[in-house]
Amino acid sequence: MAYSKIELFNSDLQVCAELFKALAHPARLAILKYLAESKTCITGDFADELPLSRSTVNQHLKELKDAGLVIGTTEGAKTFYCLNFEKIKELIARSETFMDIINIPENFECK
Repeated sequence: MAYSKIELFNSDLQVCAELFKALAHPARLAILKYLAESKTCITGDFADELPLSRSTVNQHLKELKDAGLVIGTTEGAKTFYCLNFEKIKELIARSETFMDIINIPENFECK
């Protein structure tokens, strides 16, 4: 039976990788930061807030939505974008757990 390489890793690492991948671009981090700072759902054009074209911003929003970090609901011609707080909490918890595993002692030296 053939396996894709991702299937060789446990499900926790697979989920972490998908979430971390969604963060792996400064535009996506800027979108998350903007939504967090606004403390509300945003409708309208993120392209006004970012130095990117509307289509590029939409591609980044899609990545964030696919990862579950952002929720987009459409009402008529408008789409409202919000942080998915449950998924953000999961991201924080998984990040902390992962970083605890690879915690480097203060006096660590690479030889």
